[in-house]
Amino acid sequence: MAAVALSLTVGGTVGMRASAAAGGDKGKATVSREAVVFHDQMRRLWEDHITWTRLTIVSFAADLPDLELTEQRLLRNQVDLGNAFKPYFGDAVGNQLTALLRQHILGAVDVLEAAKAGDEERLAAAVAAWYANGQEIADFLSAANPKHWPQDQIRALMREHLDTTLKEASNRLQGDFAADIAAYDEVHDHILVMSDFLSCGVIGRFPKKFGQSAHSKANALCP
Repeated sequence: MAAVALSLTVGGTVGMRASAAAGGDKGKATVSREAVVFHDQMRRLWEDHITWTRLTIVSFAADLPDLELTEQRLLRNQVDLGNAFKPYFGDAVGNQLTALLRQHILGAVDVLEAAKAGDEERLAAAVAAWYANGQEIADFLSAANPKHWPQDQIRALMREHLDTTLKEASNRLQGDFAADIAAYDEVHDHILVMSDFLSCGVIGRFPKKFGQSAHSKANALCP
């Protein structure tokens, strides 16, 4: 219910902002329809990312028969995310992002397998590799758009994504379902912040592609 309320709040806000962009609220920060569409697309893709990650965790923990298909759908999301950046940063950047995100998922599988097996040494190595990959993703994105994605900020966002996801997976594997659900709520809240940071960075870098003035500092989606 909380997620639905958040969705309705966000949807209503975006609708008002789109209306303002059409001239219904002159004098206030506005945003183009193209920017709204991209902003929402980013949220959908990153919500897919955490949703299919969660379903993979649940299926893995319980040895469910849908695990392979769920993992395949999760990996497809990494392709979708890379493709979403291609119109702005080019195919090479999009493909490299997909490759890094694919390793992010495969690394998470290594963490799950080691944790489930109770192999502490393997788990420590898998977690270290997973966090190293997370920092590599953050640094790659920052290098592609340093003005709008400062390295320290995007590193912190990526690290929190890993922290909350690790907490979610650990609680699920330990059978602490109340804590698992609470952790997923943290994952969800955070991914929306991270998604907005990324989409605003693209809009800020390429304002003309979104019908925005190159000199405009007023953006209702990205104040």
